[in-house]
Amino acid sequence: MAASRPISDSTTPLTIETSMPFTAHIVDPPSRDVTTTPAELVTFFRDMSLMRRMEIAADSLYKAKLIRGFCHLYDGQEAVTVGMEAAITRKDSIITAYRDHCIYLSRGGDLVTAFAELMGRQSGCSRGKGGSMHFYKKDANFYGGHGIVGAQVPLGCGLAFAQKYRKEDSVSFSLYGDGAANQGQLFEALNISALWKLPAILVCENNHYGMGTAEWRAAKSPSYYKRGDYVPGLKVDGMDVLAVKQACKFAKEHAIANGPIVLEMDTYRYHGHSMSDPGSTYRTRDEISGVRQERDPIERVRKLIFAHDLATPAELKDIEKEIRKEVDTAIAKAKESPMPDTSELFTNVYVKGFGVESFGADRKELRATLP
Repeated sequence: MAASRPISDSTTPLTIETSMPFTAHIVDPPSRDVTTTPAELVTFFRDMSLMRRMEIAADSLYKAKLIRGFCHLYDGQEAVTVGMEAAITRKDSIITAYRDHCIYLSRGGDLVTAFAELMGRQSGCSRGKGGSMHFYKKDANFYGGHGIVGAQVPLGCGLAFAQKYRKEDSVSFSLYGDGAANQGQLFEALNISALWKLPAILVCENNHYGMGTAEWRAAKSPSYYKRGDYVPGLKVDGMDVLAVKQACKFAKEHAIANGPIVLEMDTYRYHGHSMSDPGSTYRTRDEISGVRQERDPIERVRKLIFAHDLATPAELKDIEKEIRKEVDTAIAKAKESPMPDTSELFTNVYVKGFGVESFGADRKELRATLP
């Protein structure tokens, strides 16, 4: 019997063509030939599978009422954050909307702090005060999840302004959905970014439904990569991790040299808009299963791994089993964390050292003096 060989961790370059050509607006598109390695492909498979498992577990925790409030899941869109991270460094900034759990992981966050935050626990990445929509990781330049539709884009352009002001060789990625693409503040921020040639990259994660509204019902022109008009744009297959990597590498080089660019990631979410949305009243189950069968980002990488003989089906199944255990262990550990102390209600609100006092409604009873 021949000895089985281990999963490939080779760093020998591989050149793979993207699933679809890039579509460009007033800029020459990058090459479809993407350089990767066996080790990177296996890492892509593991990272996206971990994110998928985390989101499925979050679904169960929400239904068990261990996660409360709003909860927006990212399953189906994993290639966007994984491909983006493969093309940039932690010196580059990322800011997004409320579908932020997986972006936190890709920026180096860990499962325990993610689940703790989802469950409102003290050891969460935002000390249990942000919940699903407000993950942050400042040491990795991840400036969060934001709940106000489109409001993160001007902030992201502000991050790009700071990068240019400090003469840093880095860029800012501002992620938003097709539902936010019609926001006036987005165009205002893009205008000033173009005037000042800021290293700002606007990324429209077009999953084709803004809440329950199909893009064609909300946008007269759903070609979001062209929406910048005087700003170059690129439409990308957001379900192809290698295409996302190539596009983000191209966009970073462009933004540093020339100013802003718009990327439209053609992607899809399997869950509804949020956990309160079954996701099947405005689209058919056949549509969802069709995308899963034909475009799923994890299955595409699985096929590439098999095509290049980098691992066996059994080896990838073992990875998925390890991920299940990893997620279950993280959930158990996160549950051990206590809820935040009531004193946390007064932290991160006012600047310390000014002797701010908190009174009751009648201003007679002193409730607390902030440090």
